[in-house]
Amino acid sequence: MAEPPALPGRWTVCAMLFVATSINYMDRQVLSILKPFLQQPILHLQPLIHGWPTVERSISLDEIQYGNIVWCFQIAYALGVIFAGRFVDRVGCRKGYPIVTSLWSLSAMGHALVNSVTGFGIARFFLGLGESGNFPAAIKATAEWFPPRERSFATGIFNSGASVGAILAPAIVPWVAFHFGWRYAFLITGLFSLIWIIWWSVKYRKPAESMDWSRGVEVAAPAGPRLSLWQLLRYRQTWGFALGKFLTDPVWWFYLFWLPGYFSSRFELDLRHIGLPLVIVYVLSTVGSVGGGWLPRTYMKLGMKLKSARLATMLTCACLVVPIMLAGGLHSMWAAVALLSLATAAHQGFSANIFTTVSDMFPAEYVGTVTSFGQVGGAVGGSIFALVAGHILQLTHSYVPLFIYSGSAYLIALLLLRTLAPGLKRAIPGS
Repeated sequence: MAEPPALPGRWTVCAMLFVATSINYMDRQVLSILKPFLQQPILHLQPLIHGWPTVERSISLDEIQYGNIVWCFQIAYALGVIFAGRFVDRVGCRKGYPIVTSLWSLSAMGHALVNSVTGFGIARFFLGLGESGNFPAAIKATAEWFPPRERSFATGIFNSGASVGAILAPAIVPWVAFHFGWRYAFLITGLFSLIWIIWWSVKYRKPAESMDWSRGVEVAAPAGPRLSLWQLLRYRQTWGFALGKFLTDPVWWFYLFWLPGYFSSRFELDLRHIGLPLVIVYVLSTVGSVGGGWLPRTYMKLGMKLKSARLATMLTCACLVVPIMLAGGLHSMWAAVALLSLATAAHQGFSANIFTTVSDMFPAEYVGTVTSFGQVGGAVGGSIFALVAGHILQLTHSYVPLFIYSGSAYLIALLLLRTLAPGLKRAIPGS
């Protein structure tokens, strides 16, 4: 079956998905950047406004408490994505996306109201519930607007918003916290979210009421009853994707939530100097996201078919991650920055392609739901990682075991995906 012409306006949709993902990651990154700040009992500020307080109380976080707070986020994220994909599939991207964006933005700003570890855990829980809807909605919108040959590239572009959000956060948050206090750092993204919600609500429309998997061909509604949540779990392809996310998502959470602490403890960087290495790492990870989305097209020019090119790209990215195993023992900050830049770039390339395998294997009406299964797997893996990492760091003060896991997870994930879904075969006959 010949692929239909691409739809006009699809890159505007991609731009909106990119901005939403950037805001999403700015919100979740604030706490990790403030972690060294919040581990102190008293914070000394340098206010820019005459009469502004010069000291502020913190909550004296330790590593186990921080791990528990991250665990609250991950558990809520896992619970949220169980329903987020189904919710977006039912109400559609135009209505569903602004709803989940509103929830996570209000929760992020709610961190400014808390005074204890328990309060942070509660705020983080609701942040996780809201943020769980971002990727199911974005992947579904991509499946609705883009033909298969462009999906990994489009996914790579909007997925690079994760890196851009992670870049903007260390560039903005330390400055705000140092001059105005840590509470104000949690309030800065609320305005961005409001502008985005208005933009999305005005601009986004589904191209047609019913679309088949190849994107752009209007078809009749599928015959027979819609598959239930549990029926989709019978397909090996669902489990191949979910297990891949279970193994690899915790590594990205590690880069987001623990890298500021790693640079602070390993290389003795304070809040005013921690931004530069983080910005470099996340800038280069953006290159990996876009490059990873583009690489399958290069493999196709060499004669590979689309799905083979997708798998070859994932193997390339999985191999590029392996050197990060050495990062735990490095004594040079810039060597660490180099290895982390390579690893985060490779992760983003791998992530863009594993997300796209869902629309390779399932028809569009199930993409949001299956994506949510993978997000559940990633969040569960991340919650386990958070608890283990907190105890490892509190007891050993060593990042070595965490980096060893980070370097090996992707090859194992790809092996499982290829075993459970050989050749990314379509899961539902006739689709």
